[in-house]
Amino acid sequence: MKKLLSIISLFLFPAAAIGACGDFYETRLKTLQGENFNLCDHKDKPIIFVNTASKCGFTSQFEDLEKLYSANKDKLLIVGFPSNDFNQEPGNNDDIQKFCKLTYAVEFPMMEKSNVIGPNANEIYKKLSESTGKAPMWNFYKFVVMPNYEKIHVFSSMTNPESKAIKKLLAPYGIN
Repeated sequence: MKKLLSIISLFLFPAAAIGACGDFYETRLKTLQGENFNLCDHKDKPIIFVNTASKCGFTSQFEDLEKLYSANKDKLLIVGFPSNDFNQEPGNNDDIQKFCKLTYAVEFPMMEKSNVIGPNANEIYKKLSESTGKAPMWNFYKFVVMPNYEKIHVFSSMTNPESKAIKKLLAPYGIN
């Protein structure tokens, strides 16, 4: 009887069997502090994924990322992924956390240091690269994932988070 009920529930509630959020949003993430981070809680809003480094010419973009996040955190998520793939993030997770807090007062979630390119890329960046056919070519590449993974837009390091292109993309969600 239990087996029969289990089989019937697979047909009646397929999302529960597969995962209510979908594969992308169920990717396991850890913050700089070593805590689990649940993307599933944010699947209904745009998410900007950005690979970061503290010793890069684009590091000042932390300021505009934080400005965008703090003004819209109920409608937008920004997730930073520190990486030394381009030899500009020598610090460990503690160093990175201190730098982000003290230098730019970063409040948006920062994940643990990881690779964002190549065979050792973290799972999020593997999925983003597979979906778009693009991988970061430098630090501060931005992947803007629209709600429910409907579409992904990619912006180079040269595109500031406060740019007209990104603002136009986010405007329909009440993000300014």
